[in-house]
Amino acid sequence: MATYCLTVARLQLALGHGARRLHVSAAYRAKAKVAMSRFEPTSFVNYKKLQSNVEVVRKRLNRPLTLSEKIVYGHLDDPHNQEIDRGRTYLRLRPDRVAMQDATAQMAMLQFISSGLPRVAVPSTIHCDHLIEAQIGGVKDLARAKEVNHEVYNFLSSAGAKYGVGFWKPGSGIIHQIILENYAYPGVMLIGTDSHTPNGGGLGAICIGVGGADAVDVMAGIPWELKCPKVIGVRLTGSLSGWTSPKDVILKVAGILTVKGGTGAIVEYHGPGVNSISCTGMATICNMGAEIGATTSVFPYNHRMRTYLEKTGRGEIAAVADEYEDLLVPDEGCEYDQIIELNLDELRPHINGPFTPDLAHPVSEVGAVAKKNGWPLEVKVGLIGSCTNSSYEDMGRAASLAKQALDKGLKCKAQFTVTPGSEQIRATIERDGYSRILSDVGGVVLANACGPCIGQWDR
Repeated sequence: MATYCLTVARLQLALGHGARRLHVSAAYRAKAKVAMSRFEPTSFVNYKKLQSNVEVVRKRLNRPLTLSEKIVYGHLDDPHNQEIDRGRTYLRLRPDRVAMQDATAQMAMLQFISSGLPRVAVPSTIHCDHLIEAQIGGVKDLARAKEVNHEVYNFLSSAGAKYGVGFWKPGSGIIHQIILENYAYPGVMLIGTDSHTPNGGGLGAICIGVGGADAVDVMAGIPWELKCPKVIGVRLTGSLSGWTSPKDVILKVAGILTVKGGTGAIVEYHGPGVNSISCTGMATICNMGAEIGATTSVFPYNHRMRTYLEKTGRGEIAAVADEYEDLLVPDEGCEYDQIIELNLDELRPHINGPFTPDLAHPVSEVGAVAKKNGWPLEVKVGLIGSCTNSSYEDMGRAASLAKQALDKGLKCKAQFTVTPGSEQIRATIERDGYSRILSDVGGVVLANACGPCIGQWDR
């Protein structure tokens, strides 16, 4: 990095700041290798290879490509000869990395060990988040989980150390938030042993939930097979405002597509409305795409992602992504298998359910609909958090509402729990007073884990 900074200084002295972007970017490309994460200094972001593969495929298909096609086809094992037909052929792919949660990582690591290979072929990580049962509160629940799952955690930690797999200990956070904060970046292809792995699409990544056997194939260096996905385009116009949140986008889409409508397809969001959504908001939308059966979901690279990368200590990746921006957005004139138009100016807050996640109703109508259909009217428990609702933005919205209630002398009558997405989120909301506000209004702050979301709690 010192060499790069010296190069920048010399170019600016010779050419002036006006020529900085053109000349400095060329120097950066020529000299700098950017690590995929701060934990893997010898594994590098490789946009050059991605671009090369995309150019081969674009020439073969002779048509503009969607963003999801660029990233998926850019990871083909054999881009020159692979048969490509959306919805029909099977692709042999080379994902960049693997992530596993602790419940599924156990069998995956046992299978990998049986392969006899000395180390994993691609960067891989284990995240201890699913085995922490929510019962009392964060500190006590975490201590109990460490005691009950001592043998499991020891196995995963020692196996990870031996075979080159990163290990995120219990309490460090939920797998999807950790990936967003540390490992996802525009253009990367990641497979994870959890259905909500698509969360990483909020950073322009293709992140797909798989079974443990698929993860083992990739860790062993074997091409991974995926049926060539169709592409559903969701064009966003207007901008979010008022009480409308990013979640309302996917709640509305779920109501349109139903729980089966995304099967065999990647949902690709695009259009001018994208820029009104935060990076963590885009991640939430992609995360919940699992509820419509989608292979994954993705957003195009923009300034929101750049800012998030910079704020999470990955400014170097953002700088390189800027140089390859054309690679990280859909081609003009690309064609989708289905198009959904959504005007964010007209979108209103929604509630989906009960019984199925595609039963969408505007909040203003749900009370009357519930009475008409004889649905339960008493709200007994609220869950704030999980991998879907656990970003700093989500916690801030909840704390703002809680503060308004406290100012009016109100407290919650129903139980509710708060699950931060990561230790970084937990520490930040504690620093800014959000934890205290949420506790004062009647909430219980739990461990940074998946407990309530997957039913691991005391009801």
